Amino acid sequence: MSTLTRYPVKSMLGQQVEEAVVGTTGLERDRWRALMDPATGYVCTAKHPRLWRRLLQYSAAARDDHVLVTTPGGETLDADDPRLVETLTADLGRPVEIHDRRPPSSSVERPDPEEVLAQGVEAEVEAPTLEISQGTAGDTFVDHSPVHLITTATLEHLGVEARRYRPNLVIAADVAPFAENDWLGRELHVGEVVLRLTLPTPRCSVPTLEHGDLPRNPDALRPLLTGNRVEVPGFGVLPCAGAYAEVVRPGVIRRGDEVRERS
Repeated sequence: MSTLTRYPVKSMLGQQVEEAVVGTTGLERDRWRALMDPATGYVCTAKHPRLWRRLLQYSAAARDDHVLVTTPGGETLDADDPRLVETLTADLGRPVEIHDRRPPSSSVERPDPEEVLAQGVEAEVEAPTLEISQGTAGDTFVDHSPVHLITTATLEHLGVEARRYRPNLVIAADVAPFAENDWLGRELHVGEVVLRLTLPTPRCSVPTLEHGDLPRNPDALRPLLTGNRVEVPGFGVLPCAGAYAEVVRPGVIRRGDEVRERS
């Protein structure tokens, strides 16, 4: 395994770590906080780039029992500091709240990424809602299942930086690109942890957006639209890269751990 990353605040840049405790709800302190829009009740995510893509200019790191957020201007604030909500509200242009537990049936607004590509990130396109965390029993703000992974083979084929796809695990593997499509139901042994692959990861507009100092890159999505549309059980045929996984056996994983299929 080549990298291990958690994202303490949903849709902000993440924190690479050398090791992580993994429970049934995923990496400890991953998607631990999220912004919510009090006007709509929806979770704020860069999946709706017209409203929330600016979040990808912020970064978040977990330190003990605290989440520290670094603003685009370089100021670091505790997530519990009221000044952070004030800063975000002013920067995003609309009121937000920070939540540390996902309310039941939480949803996000997710425009069709092809429409966003065609019309631009400022276009007022239709934004259907999607309930998040359908594959986990926890109260974190994961998109579906507790863990998200992608292989180096897929990344190298696409020629795109891993952080655009926001995985927890980047697995160094000598496999065909998009091998993750065929791993559904398989169990992977990573350090002390056993993961079971649940779904291919559908891709929204997020990989195409600016991520910190990375510029916009429509080619983070376009090859998937033409070369890797797959059936995602319960969601239809969608452009995908990577896979989601549930945790069969909790434990500790470390960067550099061997990843093998469980026999």
